Amino acid sequence: MNTFLIIAPEGGMLLEAVGIADILGHANRLRIPSAAPYKVTIATAQRHQVIHGLSGLNLLADTSLYSLDPQEKRHTIMVTGRGLTDEERVDISDWLRRAAPNAQRVVSVCGGALLLAQADLLNGCRATTHWRLLDTLQSGWPAVRVEKGPIYIQDGAIWTSAGVSSGLDLTLALVEEDHGFSLARDVAQDMVMFLRRPGGQSQFSRYLARQARTPGPLRELQAWILENLREDLTIERLAEKVAMSPRNFTRVFTRQTGTTPARFVEEARLDAARRSLEQGNTCLKKIAASVGFANSTSLRRVFARHLQVTPSEYRQRFGSRNLS
Repeated sequence: MNTFLIIAPEGGMLLEAVGIADILGHANRLRIPSAAPYKVTIATAQRHQVIHGLSGLNLLADTSLYSLDPQEKRHTIMVTGRGLTDEERVDISDWLRRAAPNAQRVVSVCGGALLLAQADLLNGCRATTHWRLLDTLQSGWPAVRVEKGPIYIQDGAIWTSAGVSSGLDLTLALVEEDHGFSLARDVAQDMVMFLRRPGGQSQFSRYLARQARTPGPLRELQAWILENLREDLTIERLAEKVAMSPRNFTRVFTRQTGTTPARFVEEARLDAARRSLEQGNTCLKKIAASVGFANSTSLRRVFARHLQVTPSEYRQRFGSRNLS
């Protein structure tokens, strides 16, 4: 029997806990005779047994975390969110700190990674979380090796995943680890899911330009860059516009924005290209030229490096349905 405890903090998306429980339940129905079934328990982090979801719907949990002994042996402990209050976060992270040594693996979905970090379980580990929380995780816990691209990451007994539906991808990976490829594939096919989703989570995030920390020439330069993506945006040209040497400009820009000038320009061009792909059916050659890439090949390379998908695949997934 694989005991699988899902801790669902208040105010999250119930899809996470319920969808994961459904995948595990379907794995039980399809499992080969020799495979140990999952015994799934959903716990609230409150003293009552009602989980209040972000949608306004409620879920009746099997138990409360306060009723569970952290010293009990468990196969898997999963946290599906960050919670709403500091008190709840402290309670969950303290419980996890005591329970983790007695579990074969500890798993997080979305903001749950921050609770694993708060419980000192991610120190020195590779980890990920929802793309909006990546910087929060890295700045709050510098010892964590935060990775921004993957949908999910395994580092030994610790598994972390990106936002919301990525927890379903991770759960299929857990089924595959526990019971093999064939069962995981069958579950994915029955539930009309990718067994391995193409691309990473970067395809879902937005490259919102990071502003310089203080008003002044660098922030004005950033605004100029966003309005002039087709211009010559080499380091030398940008440094000249703010009357700095290229070396000093690069150093100051990186300190003020958290990214290099070259990466800022590339991400700004990529974001503009993404908007064009989402909103129209302009050919790739014209899109590349309009946002400053040398050619469509350069555009494809940037998409592959940052998003792990092609521009055409991106348009198919995120383009307007009204495109003719």
